[in-house]
Amino acid sequence: MENTDEVINYHESKFIDQNGLLQTLKIPVVQDLARLKTLPRNFIRNPAATDPIPADTLFEAIDMAKLRGESGRVSELRKLARISKEWGMFTIENHGLDPWVLEHVKNVVKGFFELPFEEKKSSVGTYMSTDNMGYGRNFVKSEDQPLDWIDRLAMKAAPEGATDGLCVWPKNPANFRQVIEKYVKAAREVLDELLQALAEAISLDKGAFSQYFDQKSSEINVRVNYYPPCPRPDLALGITPHTDGSALTLLLQFESSNGLQVCKDNQWLTVPWPCNTLLVNLGDFIEIMSNGRLKSSWHRAMTQSDTDRFSVALFYIPPAQMEIGPVKDGEPIDEEYKKVVVGEYLKHFYKVNPTATKEAIMFAKRADVAHRSRIKMKAEHLKMMMVEHQRRPKPR
Repeated sequence: MENTDEVINYHESKFIDQNGLLQTLKIPVVQDLARLKTLPRNFIRNPAATDPIPADTLFEAIDMAKLRGESGRVSELRKLARISKEWGMFTIENHGLDPWVLEHVKNVVKGFFELPFEEKKSSVGTYMSTDNMGYGRNFVKSEDQPLDWIDRLAMKAAPEGATDGLCVWPKNPANFRQVIEKYVKAAREVLDELLQALAEAISLDKGAFSQYFDQKSSEINVRVNYYPPCPRPDLALGITPHTDGSALTLLLQFESSNGLQVCKDNQWLTVPWPCNTLLVNLGDFIEIMSNGRLKSSWHRAMTQSDTDRFSVALFYIPPAQMEIGPVKDGEPIDEEYKKVVVGEYLKHFYKVNPTATKEAIMFAKRADVAHRSRIKMKAEHLKMMMVEHQRRPKPR
């Protein structure tokens, strides 16, 4: 690659290496690379191919209006249970969020990423913490790690005062924080409703999951993701495969609707997610609380060659000091998961990610169950790799 340092800006990502030493890595800003139509070697990987969505796929949106009413509520709960168990995620419609609020979210997000790099950096800091808040990169653990084709901004919107003393909210656009906090306040009500609906959908008391949340100490982390056009979408990923360190994650996307993919039945499928709906992802904490009856999804973000894509993710998390475990509904259950403290789980989650398989959740499984799960995961991962190798074009 020719020397283009004068037109490429860099993020500085800090990480602790295998020797326990703090290292700093310079990562080129993908907006600059997109403008130059350049894909550096450290962004190149061989993503597993995406399979066509089966013709009989049932991924209908969950109608929040029906969940709130009497007519059709029972059938909507059954649909919620089916889609959640099959996909680990679902879309929602008739959620009641003000369209103007959502439009303002889009405007301030695009407004921030349209700023020159130096203005973005002067407006927002970067903090090496469990959440890697601010403007920059996260989940970077080594110099030879393949990088994601993404620019991101992260902050903590709850509990109140969580970001006091930190420069994580953009000063430009001037109304950025006001708009996002208004959206988060309204979205929290939807998330609380969904926690209750999911519990009822799998025949638990409606407060089984929501009992671990409260207004004063529960966390809502915000992550804004920007995926500019990529010169070689076949050789890059927007976000490495992962699960979410949350109970539920609420996602808003705009500009494009084809970037999110989920691993289902050992196949990567593009999620049928129209831009006019919101998507809810099941996180690791729901898997733990439901004793595995609901599974967190293994998902990734792809890149596209000619389209910008933005997403805004709200990660809904119980208080850091809260101890959670499988919810008992009066009947004895064979517990596959043990009790964990939320903050301790998240420290482990950020320490081990990224991983090739769904490894973080093993922290919450009983030792014997975790051992069997790892063996099964490795076998499934090997099978996927072998199938993928056979599908790749052979060199001439």
